[in-house]
Amino acid sequence: MSLKDTVVFITGGSRGIGEAIAVRLAKEGASIAIAAKTADTNSKLPGTIHTAAKAIEAAGGKALALQCDIRDEEQVQRAIDQTVATFGHLDVVINNASAIFLESTEQTPAKRYDLMHNINGRGTWLVTKLALPHLKKSRNPRVLTLSPPLDMSPKWFEKTPAYTMAKYNMSMLVVGHAGEFAKHGIAVNALWPYTVIETAALNMISQSKSKPNLRTPEIMADAALELLSKPATFTGNLCIDEVVLREAGVRDMARYALTPGTRDEDMELDGFLGEADHARVAMLRKMHKSDTAAARAKL
Repeated sequence: MSLKDTVVFITGGSRGIGEAIAVRLAKEGASIAIAAKTADTNSKLPGTIHTAAKAIEAAGGKALALQCDIRDEEQVQRAIDQTVATFGHLDVVINNASAIFLESTEQTPAKRYDLMHNINGRGTWLVTKLALPHLKKSRNPRVLTLSPPLDMSPKWFEKTPAYTMAKYNMSMLVVGHAGEFAKHGIAVNALWPYTVIETAALNMISQSKSKPNLRTPEIMADAALELLSKPATFTGNLCIDEVVLREAGVRDMARYALTPGTRDEDMELDGFLGEADHARVAMLRKMHKSDTAAARAKL
């Protein structure tokens, strides 16, 4: 898919999954506005809007680095206005920015609760709302939010209820906006990883770098491109990266392993995944293994 002349506004894309998505879309010719808070180098958390912009340009895209706190309506409006002034229009919004605090109710300070809900739910709503007038004018408008399937099993709530609520708010907006914006031809979908993804932010809270059974952000980037390539009638879906890619014909997930040689079945699974998600992945893996075996038998 060529994304030439497509303008993408992505929140929190200074590092990790957001940056990987931005770079992947840039390789297809997209112009990318990176709206994130980090403008200065941090020794503990690498990546800024400026380093992300350089990576985008190195991949062949055009970049606009925008320091923006998505909790602030004026800053978001200014960032969107600058994007349209620079590139002429706006076609895709990617709600990537998110805050995380994995603790119980007793161990969660009110300020942490407020931070998660102001960034995750309110921030996603605000960015989408302020971008909407421009999306209505686009020939191929899309909204992609990085949030999980809505599994109401108590196990996702009983340990970290504040965080679960904050992420689910993002997913509920996907469902709501898909219906609300359908009359404008705006496709709204969500994307979530099947396995844990190694990122600098995750390393800060869990030392994931020492774990061999993770995947790289590139799997989310390729899945994001696939979702953005689908017709506008594909909307309101809460998607899983491996399912998206396997259903698109990608059989080999080994390329995304943080540690080469790690088997798919040995990867550490992400949260918020239900039995239906596991069954779908298992079925696709089995089908692709059968296809591969059949193809080898013919040689």
